[in-house]
Amino acid sequence: MAQTLSGKTIAILATDGFEQSELTEPKRLLEEAGARVDVIAPKAGSIRGWDKKDWGKDVAVDKALSDATAGDYDALVLPGGVINPDKLRMEEKAIGFIKACFDGGKPVAAICHGPWTLIEADLVEGRKVTSWASLRKDLENAGASWEDSEVVEDGGLITSRKPDDIPAFTQAVIRAVAG
Repeated sequence: MAQTLSGKTIAILATDGFEQSELTEPKRLLEEAGARVDVIAPKAGSIRGWDKKDWGKDVAVDKALSDATAGDYDALVLPGGVINPDKLRMEEKAIGFIKACFDGGKPVAAICHGPWTLIEADLVEGRKVTSWASLRKDLENAGASWEDSEVVEDGGLITSRKPDDIPAFTQAVIRAVAG
């Protein structure tokens, strides 16, 4: 893969309970495209993934959320899993970081249950989005127009439905960051 993202830095914001493939695969693909990818979490050390039906592997945290600055990144990726975004949407600093990235004109990409955090950050009203199907009503109640598509891009937001969509999701992030 061409190094189209050389010199770019992308944040992945997650906590314990992220869906394993929704963090590790986009991270791998973005790094293959030349980006530096930092895993940011509310705590330092490591966070544990959720792998389909049970706890998965730990992933090292590159930077604690309290030390992260939106201006240091060219984009933000929000993995899903049920536990991860449910915890993050209750973290004031996490929602503030998401808003700061978006307000700074950075692409913000969320997959699966990740759009729960977009609702909490007040970013979906009037926008087209997709997600894991069970979030449809949550997103519509927040003012979004939901569609069942592999990837939906609208006004700086990139959303996707599920692990099967990771290749298309990551390509959308690469295009958005590469300009």
